[in-house]
Amino acid sequence: MADPKEEKPGKYTVHQFAAATQGSADFDRSAAWVQAVSHGFHQNRRDEDYIRKTLAAYKADQRTLTGIYVNGDVPPHSLAADVPVATYATMRKPLNIGFGRQLEASLVTAVTVRGTHRRQGILRGMITADLEAAKDDGIAIAALTASEGSIYGRFGFGVATYERNITVDSGARFRLRGSMTGTVEVADPAVLLELAPQIFDRVQRATPGSIGRQEYYRLLASGSIGHDGKPDTAVRCALHYGADGAPDGYVSYRFKGWDTKPYTMEIVDLVAGSDAAYLDLWRFLGSIDLVDVLMWAEAPVHDPLAWAMEDPRCLVDSDVRDMLWLRILDVPAALSARQYAAADKLVLRVADALGHAHGTWELDSDGEPAATVRKVTAREADLELDVADLASIYLGAVSPVTLAAAGRVKELSPKAAFRAQQLFAVERPAHCLTHF
Repeated sequence: MADPKEEKPGKYTVHQFAAATQGSADFDRSAAWVQAVSHGFHQNRRDEDYIRKTLAAYKADQRTLTGIYVNGDVPPHSLAADVPVATYATMRKPLNIGFGRQLEASLVTAVTVRGTHRRQGILRGMITADLEAAKDDGIAIAALTASEGSIYGRFGFGVATYERNITVDSGARFRLRGSMTGTVEVADPAVLLELAPQIFDRVQRATPGSIGRQEYYRLLASGSIGHDGKPDTAVRCALHYGADGAPDGYVSYRFKGWDTKPYTMEIVDLVAGSDAAYLDLWRFLGSIDLVDVLMWAEAPVHDPLAWAMEDPRCLVDSDVRDMLWLRILDVPAALSARQYAAADKLVLRVADALGHAHGTWELDSDGEPAATVRKVTAREADLELDVADLASIYLGAVSPVTLAAAGRVKELSPKAAFRAQQLFAVERPAHCLTHF
């Protein structure tokens, strides 16, 4: 399973291919792949319209699909041999690594292995081959979002951002300090097909941890497609206009129905290009009549909203969870791409079971845009850590001091973890607005 481009003579064959749209020669193989992903994530069997829309979006994202197929005949009445027993996909998107800097990342998604084919080395084969190929292609970092928290650490991925659910009481208690700085107007959700990517680009450039969005998001925000693949006619939207009269934020939302008590509005997507736009959009949401509760399942952990409330107890959070996982493939490229918040020199001894990042590395920052990274052999290390933990501190969202207290990072010189915390800090809390 080392190379997904090479067909195997044994039990399985690996095929890697671009997502194909309807009418093309590879459409049937791509459609079977989509069905296999749905099966792996316990979703309903997809109809033709869903598959057509999904593959069109995949093509726009330039996704590469990998399928693992059983060689030879399969048992009578079981799924056909042209339905993959395992799936894997990648695409390339920019990652904001702080201070406005972008680094191209390989995004890993749609990873499934059919339960009847586990413990065959399939998952390890797909991941290790893909990471090796990404590094060979000059990619310094890979990223994913994980459905389970115990799988990807052993492949060198570390949690780099978090998110949470919030519930906001939008009744009489809901008041924000200050006043509107812009204007908010209700719009036809269809305008987001054009505006959502433009507004998100502004957010992407200002938010550490943000990943470039895939085609699906503008479709979801506009109600053009719901989670079932059909148009979501319940979606509404409002736009925020800045001082220049141009839209710089939006929120799409849906009413959960009169059978849901208390009456609840669910946020589908909330993207604001400034702090003022963010609070103004919440002021709008809190003003909607006949609604008692606002819910958002992808809120930042470090959120100014509660601090802007006259009664912060209007906001209740739950289910704080890991969101973005990173995997550093090229230490010099990844570390030198960053700007650091302090002037310091730190030597990191990095362990990597897969070998991509293994070694002792000297990070020398002048506290300005320039930083140098070089491999050293004769220097004593300040910190000893696994590549997964290096990924966790990379965006400043996880403190090296916390990891040292947990026994994951070993301090080899006094206050080295604190120095690393100061170095890896970014200009605002890291948050990833985009699932993939």
